[in-house]
Amino acid sequence: MEEPQITVGILSGKEIEFSFPESFTTPDGTKVSGAQKAVYQKEKIYWSGKEYDELIFYPQPNARIFFELKDDVTIGINFHWERKEVQRFQGALKIIVEGETLTAINVISIEDYLTSVISSEMSATASLELLKAHAVISRSWLINKLRVENEKWKATIQPDSAANSPLSTLNSQLIKWYDHEAHTHFDVCADDHCQRYQGTTRASTPQAIEAVSATRGEVLMYEGKICDARFSKCCGGAMEEFQNCWENVRHPYLTGKRDYIPESHASDSEKQITGPAIQLPDLTQEEEADRWIRTSPDAFCNTQDKKILSQVLNNYDQETTDFYRWKISYSQQELAELIHQRSGIDFGEIIDLIPVERGTSGRLIRLKIVGTLRTLTIGKELEIRRTLSPSHLYSSAFLVDKEKGEEGNVPTHFTLTGAGWGHGVGLCQIGAAVMGERGYYYKDILAHYYPGSRLEKQYE
Repeated sequence: MEEPQITVGILSGKEIEFSFPESFTTPDGTKVSGAQKAVYQKEKIYWSGKEYDELIFYPQPNARIFFELKDDVTIGINFHWERKEVQRFQGALKIIVEGETLTAINVISIEDYLTSVISSEMSATASLELLKAHAVISRSWLINKLRVENEKWKATIQPDSAANSPLSTLNSQLIKWYDHEAHTHFDVCADDHCQRYQGTTRASTPQAIEAVSATRGEVLMYEGKICDARFSKCCGGAMEEFQNCWENVRHPYLTGKRDYIPESHASDSEKQITGPAIQLPDLTQEEEADRWIRTSPDAFCNTQDKKILSQVLNNYDQETTDFYRWKISYSQQELAELIHQRSGIDFGEIIDLIPVERGTSGRLIRLKIVGTLRTLTIGKELEIRRTLSPSHLYSSAFLVDKEKGEEGNVPTHFTLTGAGWGHGVGLCQIGAAVMGERGYYYKDILAHYYPGSRLEKQYE
């Protein structure tokens, strides 16, 4: 099988401004260069004095040239560090009509796409072994969403679970999860909701290029299927299981375990894992979760080493601090207004936030919100994080401490003490960075975070 091309949705708008520093070509052979503008008009694309159903511009064959999107491209959509950037991209530019807007799509080979992904998700100056590991899991995650059928890529992405997941319709429960968003007209989007992709805006290094080249075509497999290789920034010392965050399907390679291997369990010469990971406490039990979250156990991702953190955290990511263990406080008014705004439900004053169910990492799967007007149990982890933060709470692995006033039962303040950044399933980026710095090979990094999986080449 040959290396496939994929389509990446970059931005949408009534107008899209773009430029070609060097000539690109339309399907009819017309050469185009310089500043351009496409405008939506009555279900058509208006460009260069004519109307089109779609536009596509190709770079010259074998040319490593780029196009630039002049409109500010939003990155980190709905996250606390959301912002806009002008971005550059290799490959072809396609513009289509979606609803009453235009959408700009990048058509690019999967390996070039991955070079950008690992340079966007992390710093391109990360260790070679970390970059290799991330290239494999990013490729695995993508190809898991696609399949080869009649020598063409066919999307197998399921509809967005946020809209279609089984929801409890009981008055006392709202259980909902958010998975990969289904895109009708392209394979993946460019934001964190798929994989962070910023074209050539984030400079790729020879090391990033080498990492993708050295693992070309490699994916993780489990029992004959490509792994759904999830990852997050920081697991908080314990990995979560897939079914506790998304649909109720268990993937044995996405299991709960401790993010730590004692030095005695790795050979000094080759840093190969020679023994089992240290036992993880039963963090589904409230007492154990409390002890775990209020302390700072040894873990690969328990680091303040700025050199290592800079490998994973781009400049805007480094605005986040204290992600291994963190704390946030709300007044009664702040919390009540926040929950009302984020959930659309008026709970009145908040009396309590009660953990109902925790996963293997101590992350809350179900949380009961008790108010003076309403009581409701919500889940899963991202729904909890969205409800309790103006953007996204760092993670759902948190404890709740209340401060009551003199007047009685209604708390005046709530303090959340938490662990980790993200869902904690699969590879922990900061933990993997530490493993890379300690001399572990990418294959052992992958074996640690995806136990039971194996590497397989899908194409040369």
